[in-house]
Amino acid sequence: MGPEALANLMDRHAAALTLFARSRCDQAEDVVQVAFVKLTCLAAPPDDPVSWLYRVVRRDAINAGKAEARRRRHERLAAADSPCWFDPDPTAHLDADEATVALRSLPVEQREVVVARLWGGLTFEQVAALVGTSSSGAHRVYQEALTMLRKSLGVSWKPTRN
Repeated sequence: MGPEALANLMDRHAAALTLFARSRCDQAEDVVQVAFVKLTCLAAPPDDPVSWLYRVVRRDAINAGKAEARRRRHERLAAADSPCWFDPDPTAHLDADEATVALRSLPVEQREVVVARLWGGLTFEQVAALVGTSSSGAHRVYQEALTMLRKSLGVSWKPTRN
């Protein structure tokens, strides 16, 4: 199949194929694109390229939808089985589940710094080496993360000066 015939097929059918695939999976554009790539890889073009594209898109969209469902199920199970990041303490003023959600809502860089500093016990110099910044940069990220956590958890805090 020549480039002009392929371009014509794409112009005329890609949108409809994408809509067709979208009923089966979230990655409809990718499925359609791969189908067109598969068409170009054939030794000889099919007798009815449009029907062939629909069959390939349907099969690949079904497979993609199944893979998406497996991934979502796996992520749900992993989240349900993952341990709470905090040990619940009935005398504490923070709820462990809320604190876990708040910590998970931080950007990855901030979460790494907080976990390394608080739970890992690393110094700011060690944290800086870990994340590839200066110790003052690590301290700044740490302070920003704590501010976001306090805001998320509704905790007010005023530093004390000794």
